[in-house]
Amino acid sequence: MADKIARARAPVRVDLAGGWTDVPPFATEVGGFVVNACINRYAYATALPAEAGTIIFESADYDTFIEASSIRDMEYDGNLDLLKAAVRRSKFAGGIRIITRSEAPPGSGTGSSASMGVALVGLLNHLQDGEMSPHDIAALANRLEIEELKVPGGKQDQYAAACGGISFMEFRDDRVTVETLSPSVDFVLDLEKHLTLVYTGQSRLSGNIIQQVMGPYGEGDTGISEALHNIRQCTLEMRRAFLDEDLTRIGELMSVNWENQKRLSPTTTTPKIEALFKVVEDCGMLGGKACGAGGGGCLIFLAEADREHVIRKAVQDLGGQILPFNLDYTGLQVWEPKLLHSPKEQ
Repeated sequence: MADKIARARAPVRVDLAGGWTDVPPFATEVGGFVVNACINRYAYATALPAEAGTIIFESADYDTFIEASSIRDMEYDGNLDLLKAAVRRSKFAGGIRIITRSEAPPGSGTGSSASMGVALVGLLNHLQDGEMSPHDIAALANRLEIEELKVPGGKQDQYAAACGGISFMEFRDDRVTVETLSPSVDFVLDLEKHLTLVYTGQSRLSGNIIQQVMGPYGEGDTGISEALHNIRQCTLEMRRAFLDEDLTRIGELMSVNWENQKRLSPTTTTPKIEALFKVVEDCGMLGGKACGAGGGGCLIFLAEADREHVIRKAVQDLGGQILPFNLDYTGLQVWEPKLLHSPKEQ
C-alpha cells in the first residue's frame, strides 16, 4: 500500500537531430545517434494512499477515472494503459491512487508518453526500494511501451526524460550511451532565445508512421536506408556544432535532418506543416524540423539573430500555437510534499 504521498515529474524533449535512428531494426543493425534537449514542460504523477486492495487511476488530461480491486482486473483496452502497465510491471502490491497530467499537447512529438512512463516508473520505484538508476528507469519505461503495450518506437524519449539536459545519445543493440553536452551559459541563453516551439494543432500517432518507415526499411528500401544514414551522419555533425557552439551550423543541420526525415514517408509532413515552414523561411529561419515522427505535433525553428519575434508572429497568423519553454537540466525528479493535502484537494 502507498502509505505516503509522493510526486514525480519528468520533462519532455525536443529532438534536434537523429530521430528515427534510435528505432529498430535500424538501431540494432547499424546503430543510431540522437541529439536532443529536454524542456521545462513536464509529465506529472502523484501517488496517494488508498484502501487495501484498491487501485485507482485518474488522468486530468483525459478526464478519466478507473478503479479496480486488483491490477489483474484491468485489461489493456486503450484506457490509461500506460498507468496499468507501470503498476503491473513494478509488481506494486496494496492500495494506491495515481493522478497524472501532462503539460505537453497530446500527439505533440515531444515524447510526452515516454515522459509519463518515466514519471510513473520513478514514482513507483520511490515507493518501493528506490534502487533504480535513471538509466534503469528509462529502460523499464521503454519496455512498458514496447513489450506491454506493443507500441513500436525508439528509446531516446525515455532516456531524455530520465536524464534531462542536452544530450548526445548512442544506440547500439540494447546498449544506450548518454553523453551530456555542456555548452557555455551564454550559448545556452542565446539558443533558448532563438528557438521557437510551435504546436500545429494536429495530433499524430507515431506508431503508425514508424510502421510505414521501418517496414520498407526491413525489406531493403534503398531510399529509406540512405535517408536514415544521412540522418545518422547529420547527428554526428550536430554534436560537433554544439561543442563548437555554432548556432548557424545547428540551424543548417536541423534543416538537413528535416529534408531527410521527409524522405522516409509522405505522411511525415502535411500541407499545414509545409505552409508554416514556407512563411518561417521568409522571416529569417536558420533551420527547423518537425519534432518526433512528424505528421503533425510540434515544429521547432531556430531563428537568425533577433528574428524570433518575426517568426512567432508569422506562425501565429497561420494558426500555429507558440509553446514557451526553457531547457531542463534536472530530468526525472521524485519528492514527498511537506504540506500534505487531502485527496480531494489534489
